[in-house]
Amino acid sequence: MCGIVGLFDSRGRRPLDGALLQRMNETQVHRGPDGGGLHLAPGIGLGHRRLAIIDPAGGHQPLFNEDGRVAVVFNGEIYNFRPLVAELEAAGHVFATRSDTEVIVHAWEQWGADCVARFAGMFAFALWDEGRETLFLARDRLGKKPLYTALLGDGVLVFGSELKAVTAHPAVSRDLDPQAVADFFAYGYVPDPRSIHAGVRKLPPAHRLVWRRGEAMRLERYWRLAAASPDLHRLDDAAEDLEHRLREATRHRLIADVPLGAFLSGGVDSSAVVATMAALAAEPVKTFSIGFAEASHDESDYARRVAARWGTDHHCRGVSPDDFALLDRLATIYDEPFGDSSAMPTFRVCALARERVTVALSGDGGDELFAGYRRYAFHAAVERGRRLLPDSWRRPLFGTLGRVYPKLDWAPRWLRAKTSFAELAADTAAGYFAVVAVTGETMRQRLFAPALHRALAGYDPCQAVRTAMAQCDSDDPLLQVQAADLATWLPGGILVKVDRASMANSLEVRAPLLDHTLLEWSTRLAPRLKLDGLAGKRVLKRAMERHVDADILYRPKRGFSMPLARWFRGPLAGRLAAMAEGPVLAGSGLFEPAAIRELVDRHRSGRSDHSAVLWLLLMFEAFLRR
Repeated sequence: MCGIVGLFDSRGRRPLDGALLQRMNETQVHRGPDGGGLHLAPGIGLGHRRLAIIDPAGGHQPLFNEDGRVAVVFNGEIYNFRPLVAELEAAGHVFATRSDTEVIVHAWEQWGADCVARFAGMFAFALWDEGRETLFLARDRLGKKPLYTALLGDGVLVFGSELKAVTAHPAVSRDLDPQAVADFFAYGYVPDPRSIHAGVRKLPPAHRLVWRRGEAMRLERYWRLAAASPDLHRLDDAAEDLEHRLREATRHRLIADVPLGAFLSGGVDSSAVVATMAALAAEPVKTFSIGFAEASHDESDYARRVAARWGTDHHCRGVSPDDFALLDRLATIYDEPFGDSSAMPTFRVCALARERVTVALSGDGGDELFAGYRRYAFHAAVERGRRLLPDSWRRPLFGTLGRVYPKLDWAPRWLRAKTSFAELAADTAAGYFAVVAVTGETMRQRLFAPALHRALAGYDPCQAVRTAMAQCDSDDPLLQVQAADLATWLPGGILVKVDRASMANSLEVRAPLLDHTLLEWSTRLAPRLKLDGLAGKRVLKRAMERHVDADILYRPKRGFSMPLARWFRGPLAGRLAAMAEGPVLAGSGLFEPAAIRELVDRHRSGRSDHSAVLWLLLMFEAFLRR
């Protein structure tokens, strides 16, 4: 795992500023503390920071082909590099290292831009071919590794693994994108391809950028998840197949020349990965977890039980409200506002793991692949109702109920029907957006200042979900919402959280459940093999029954969350008051100060639970102060 930066003159061969390239590169030392390198030539500059994982002695970057005319800087891992090496050597290519990075330059020589479709792994890289005068950027299928770009007015393309590397260039504008601000307060993150800055974009997952000097840039999608007609219907057969596929995906992610470990939360996904990893490893697996003093959020006992069953070398560390001194550092780590409060415990578990290992396996992806989120079951049920009722009276009936029904945040779930009514009144995309949105339209209307509303000009953050659903080639409601999350929540939320928290600690994280071939296989599952009533991950749980205790597999899902509501009324109440009365948000011109004060007052009094939006405001304030 590494960090990359670059400058490309798309119009000519003008000299580039090597000192500037070096400064951009050094903003990402945390991503690569084991070394750095630059390649500077007329019209092209590449920079790299290295975290040595495979071939520590020979894998230095930028890495070149035999004649030095093709150079690459690479962030990630190509898990199938060994069979690719054999294939390329048979075609006459000569390898000088044992590094997976070298596969990229020879694969480009052999297959051109189509080489990226042959790579299995996580990656973001920049390749320069001097003979063809061509820059080639690519990002992995699911967006595990980041890549930001900014095109300057003089035709120079600036790019880097993190936003801070790109904005280190003085010509890159830091003006805020109003639509990205609205997206953040809707989703809790800024979905691809936007960034918080209007002039900076993310290369979308599963895309490649090919730019030959003097010609037009080509941005192409090279992979799309096809929704196959389900042909796996027998639970036990599918579970056996899944067990084998997870074993292979895990085995591929054990290739490293440095110590490995695993995160272990005590949930289904991390327990499945640890059990699979332990069965493959010759020595006890090092496992790491986080605990909370609040029993309602603590899963450390479950993690210890899994660790004991598989004989792992287990380490656990507690998280308390005092750890919120990390809040301001998170703004620097994430560069743009990031509203998932579990970023803090994720950072802590990464720091704990890095004390003993350089690579950690995680259980990320199980919810998205196997319908683990409760919202999937609720959406599927609502969608069945929506399709049965004519629009002519469904919309007015449930729209009225949604407006008049009280927002009972304090009540049991079965009494909190306001969101369900609103979802039934909306179309499929808007209905699901209403479920995943951290703040609804009414809240954003109250919170945003008139100037921000004018700049938005009617923009609806639902557009990201709507676009993702429109690209899904299935009318199955479960597959549609899974496709929406794979295009928005996974790359913009989950994977950003893990990448920045891990790389801030110089730790590489690998996710066996996000193997793209396993994802493709999961689309063949009949919906009932994923969802069993309101419970998800049916086939994964069945596959793990021989490896993980049943009461761990089948207990209610908690998620990796923080007890924010209680902390905001206790140890963090002073921080909220300072935010509400302070000059940062009020002086930004983006928000209504009175609305913020009202949210804080109502939350602290216990009349409402506004912890989610208050956390977003805290993180946005930290971003603005930075």
